[in-house]
Formats: sequence, C-alpha cells, structure tokens
Amino acid sequence: MFPTAEQIWGVLVLEEYNTRVVILGVMALGVAAGLVGTFLLLRKRALTADALSHATLPGITVAFMVMVALGMQGKSMFGLMIGAFVFGCIGVLLILGIRRTTKLKDDAAIGIVLSVLFGLGLCLLRLATEMPSGNAAGLNGFIFGKAASMVASDTKVIAIVALCTGIIVTVLRKELTALCFDENFGAVQGWPILRLDIVLMTLVAIVTVIALQSVGLVLAVAMLIVPAASARYWCTKIGSLLVASAIIGCLGGWLGGVVSALVPKMPTGPVIVLVCGGWFIFSFIFGPVNGIVARQWRIWRLNRRIEMQHILRAMYEVSSENPFCKFNSILCCRSWSQTQVKRLLSRLIRQKYVTKEKEGWVLTDAGMQKATHVVRNHRLWEAYLINYADIAPNHVDRDADMIEHVLGTSMVEKLEALLGSDNLPPSPHPLEVTS
Repeated sequence: MFPTAEQIWGVLVLEEYNTRVVILGVMALGVAAGLVGTFLLLRKRALTADALSHATLPGITVAFMVMVALGMQGKSMFGLMIGAFVFGCIGVLLILGIRRTTKLKDDAAIGIVLSVLFGLGLCLLRLATEMPSGNAAGLNGFIFGKAASMVASDTKVIAIVALCTGIIVTVLRKELTALCFDENFGAVQGWPILRLDIVLMTLVAIVTVIALQSVGLVLAVAMLIVPAASARYWCTKIGSLLVASAIIGCLGGWLGGVVSALVPKMPTGPVIVLVCGGWFIFSFIFGPVNGIVARQWRIWRLNRRIEMQHILRAMYEVSSENPFCKFNSILCCRSWSQTQVKRLLSRLIRQKYVTKEKEGWVLTDAGMQKATHVVRNHRLWEAYLINYADIAPNHVDRDADMIEHVLGTSMVEKLEALLGSDNLPPSPHPLEVTS
C-alpha cells in the first residue's frame, strides 16, 4: 500500500518523534562518515573501515559479558559502545603494527585483522548467549543495525561526534592531506606521520562505532566509503571534496530514513546504503569528473578536433602546390573514406574555414591562419623528434601525429625556444600531390 500525501508530508517535516530522532541521527552520521571517509579513501585504505567494523563485534560481546559479570545492566548502550571502541582501536593498532613491522601490505593486514577478530566475535557471541545470568538476545542486531531503537541520547551523541569530527578535520586538513598523498614529504617536513595515521584511524574507529546501531557493523563501511567515492566524480580539490562527501552522506541518511519510515518493515540501515549506492551509480555515469558521460564527451570532442586538425593540415599542404584543393588530392593525404572527407569539408564550410569554388576548395583567411597554426605544431614536433629523439625522418610523421594534438601553449613556446626559429620548419617528408 502506497503512503498517502499526508503521511509523506509528515515524514518530510519530521512530525513524529521517533522519525525525527532516527533521521536526524543518520544525517549526522552521514556528515561524520563523509568527512572521515574522504581521507580514508584518499589514503587507499577503503577496506580498513570494513576491518574495524568487524573488529567491534568481539568488543560488544566482551563488554556485555563484563557488565553481566559485574552485576550491571548488560545491554547498557554506553558500555557496549566503549567495548566496541576499544576493540576498534585494537584493530587499528594491529593493522598499523602488521604493516610497519612486516613486509605485508595494507590489504593483507586488513584481511588478517578482519577475519580473526570477526571470528573471535562470533565465538564470543555464542558464549554470551549461553550465559545463565544474562540475556544476550538482541546483541546480533548490531551486525545489521537497528535504527528503530535509537533514542534522543543516541542522536545527540552522533551529532556531537559529527561536530568534533568536523573540527578535527578542519584543523588537521593540511596534515591529513599530506598523509594521504605523500607521507614521505610530510615526514621530511617534520610532521608526526605515525601519530597522524593513528588520529585518522581513531576517527575511523569512532565513526564506525556510532554507525553500529543505525547501519550495523556489516554496512558501516558503506557509509564511510560510498559518499567519498561518489564525491570524487563531482570535484577534485580537497576542500570541495570534503564538503561534497559530507553533503552526499547527509542526504543519503535523510532520504534513506524517509524511505524507511514510509515503507512498512523496511530496515533503515540497508535502505540508507542502497540510497548512497544509487547516488554512486548516478555519479559514476553523470559525474563531471571522469563520469562515463563526461569522459565519452571529452573523447568525442578530442576526436573531432583531431579530425579537423588533420584535414586542415592536409589542405594546407595541398594548397602549397595549388590554392584550389581538389577532392582526390585531399582524399589521398590520409586513409579517409569519401564520406568522411565530405563530412569534414562540410564542417569546415560551416565554420568558415573553407569556401567551395568551381576549381575546388579554398582555405579562407581564418582557415589559413588556423591551418598554419596546426602545421606549425606538427612541424615543431617533427623537428624535435628528428633532432633530439633520433627518429628517422621517414618515420617521424606518424610519431608526431600521436602527440601533437595534446600540445599546450607553454610546450609550443618551449619548443620554439629550443629550436631557435620563428619561421615554420620545413617538412621532412614533402607531400606528393595528386590531381
């Protein structure tokens, strides 16, 4: 049964207390996870969050068993979170210790810590359920999350953690950026790389712990990685990347909470992850930074520019013998089809680079200027390859073709200064024009 307009509006404006608590909590979680996950992704430790989330399971069960043994309330949320955080920090230290004291890489260290601690957690969970003095029912809810049981105090804790995370990230943004991109440079500058690494991993552990109740330890990695990965398709600068990742995480938490509230018996955590996953797919396809559409658009524009440069160079070389370029003369310059040449000539006419006369096609003043620029870049590369790369003159044409189209203005100036000539270099392979 579809929700009514009144129900939808009630959820959107957060009328109900429980809905307000859950949605505001997961929105704050999305902000914190987006900020920390950005540096985790740039550090190339995306699976670290997975290892730490699985490492919290033995911490939860140990905390439960200790509290029951001391005669306390075994399911005290504060105590369970403390246990999860302690074992999360143990997981951090184990990963860093394996990486720095052995020849194993990050992926091997993460795999070892994840599997061993999660296996330990499952064994301890079985022992906890068989304790006669405590009721361990519900502890396995932390594996997949139970956002519906969140209370106002949980939301306040998540909001405080998100605020503190934002402050730490703002203060240490430069240092954490250096850690992620070039830790050797940071070490040379005298920065405490190991301590910065521990700070970053501790932030990951804290965010993982506060995510346990809403999305669970299995899906906590998605909240840390998916928003940051999505943001990479929309911006490149670290500042804008942090903001975009936090916004995506916040919106993912909001929309996931809304859908979960409107659809009966729909778990909040998986829905949030699915919403973030959907946004990642959208970013992967339509993102302006290396999205599929943007990348194909750039490739298409580059191919069009290359085709135009090729035919302009061909017409320039043909017109050096006869100002009226015959169709067959242009066709013989390259392995073009007649349809392709006609299409390119039509484009040149539309751009007013060429006019059609009875005797043939003629380059206009603008076309001659453009063609001269194209030919000059090509000849500069040919001269450079012949004189400095020791390429044979009869092979240099195609080699220059492969790189001339990415020639920037600054590189042209450097080549001109290197060759010491303001005139157009002669072609090492004179063109044989056919009539």
